[in-house]
Amino acid sequence: MKAKRTILSMIVALVTITGQAQVFSRHILSDKHAMMSVETQKRYILLPIEEKENETTIKVIKDGHSMQDIKVRLATGKPDYFVPLDISKFGKDGKVLLDFSFQGNYRTVGNIEDYSCWQLMKESDTFDTTNREAYRPVYHHTPLWGWMNDPNGMFYKDGVWNLYYQFNPYGSIWGNMTWGHATSRDLVHWQYEGTPIEPDDLGTIFSGSAIVDSSNTAGFGKNAIVAMYTSAAESQTQSLAYSNDGGKTFTKYSGNPTLTAKEPDFRDPKMIWNEATKEWNLVMATGQKMNFYSSKDLKNWKYESSFGEGYGCHKGVWECPDLMQMSNGKWVLICNINPGGPYGGSATQYFVGQWDGHQFTCESKPEVTKWMDYGKDHYATVTFSNAPDGRHVALPWMSNWQYAAVVPTLQYRSGNGIPRDLGIFTDEGEEYLSVKPSPEIMKAFNKKASSLGDACMIEVSGLRRNATIELSNGKGERVVMRYDAAEKSFSVDRMKSGKTDFSEVFPAVTSAPTHGKASRVLIFIDKCSVEVFDGDGKFALTNLVFPTKPYDKLSVKGGKAKIWKLK
Repeated sequence: MKAKRTILSMIVALVTITGQAQVFSRHILSDKHAMMSVETQKRYILLPIEEKENETTIKVIKDGHSMQDIKVRLATGKPDYFVPLDISKFGKDGKVLLDFSFQGNYRTVGNIEDYSCWQLMKESDTFDTTNREAYRPVYHHTPLWGWMNDPNGMFYKDGVWNLYYQFNPYGSIWGNMTWGHATSRDLVHWQYEGTPIEPDDLGTIFSGSAIVDSSNTAGFGKNAIVAMYTSAAESQTQSLAYSNDGGKTFTKYSGNPTLTAKEPDFRDPKMIWNEATKEWNLVMATGQKMNFYSSKDLKNWKYESSFGEGYGCHKGVWECPDLMQMSNGKWVLICNINPGGPYGGSATQYFVGQWDGHQFTCESKPEVTKWMDYGKDHYATVTFSNAPDGRHVALPWMSNWQYAAVVPTLQYRSGNGIPRDLGIFTDEGEEYLSVKPSPEIMKAFNKKASSLGDACMIEVSGLRRNATIELSNGKGERVVMRYDAAEKSFSVDRMKSGKTDFSEVFPAVTSAPTHGKASRVLIFIDKCSVEVFDGDGKFALTNLVFPTKPYDKLSVKGGKAKIWKLK
């Protein structure tokens, strides 16, 4: 009987391998090298990913030519999830050769022939993006799958908010940097639009910006969308791409790269139109300073000046700049920094001063550091170009480089904070950015009082001198917020907020200066985040939380609370 079962198992295995061979034909070349011929009429090859494994380089070859290189953590045992490799873009015949180069010590799991990936790969016309994550936000933007970090190339046109972002379509850990694209008409509901700017021979696609070229200054067409991004390879250089269909597809400029430098950290170009000088200005993050350039055509850039030496925080690399003129005529230079944040890791600092088209002059003393947000999870914050009514609408990456790759999700990692409108106010002779939830976010909530939920907004008004606001659940997990009028501070304590053991630096108490008396705060809760805004925009704290059960109890001492749910 046992012999019959063994023979039957062999027959079943043979049929499975033979059936798979109609699509996949595998060739083992060494203990770290394999090739696979693929012939399919399906759109995707679904690759099994196991995050604890080392990276495998997959080269996609068509008719003897390399078409794409990606790095994935191919499963050798039990996969954590699958990612799609789109075969259809390499030709209608569905024929490609996949070249696999394994890195690191894979031999600990057995021979290369025994890796589970060979049996788990499958062809498919669809890729299931149905949410499988308990912590995926409801009203914040997140990628449908894969890794996301910096928001990129954001612009507004014809009633549509366009968001591009640093995206890894081949895993939920940083890599294969590509621009993902999502659109929205209300800054709450987002539609995934694909990956319009992908890596090429100049490198992977790092952060950058996009503008609406309404006067056709670059010669790519009236109202063309022009994107400038960092091509990251052996060096970091700057490239252009343009779109004539509103940002859905892009053509890369044949003259790339358009801007180079000797510095190793030379990235994240931010383009703005300077109405006073009738030309384009560009801010480049360059090590621990910002370089400024000017141009008439977006292709040829003239170096103007640099800013940064001796000013603000220099505990990390300066990244993701922005430059904007506020309603009072002052200019604000945004400078994201990693590490060096007020509570460790990444954060967003800024400088207020004057910009004459050639040089930025900071009006504060060099030792003054101003932070846009005092939470742990606010980084790479930049604004939408061409926003309506002269608004400055900012969007942060809601995570921290200290632990972004190990937060307890798998299908995707990282989301954006809620959009926020920036203004300016004065306190004790210094000018600061005001940060308020964008009106579109406020409109998303019912104004009728409701009970606490895992996706809601809380308004606490009439704050007294020592107010305490606590969110908690039956498991003893809690987030405690405290207002101290004497110290002019507002703090958020997430030390016992839920899951925290994935990183020793995740448990934290963060505190923001209130710049005077605070009387009202808005608290936005969404599955894995608690974002606090002063009612007048004088402070903000953005923090991730991972409760094992939603907070279902609200306690307020020293104020009156209302809870609003989503419409």
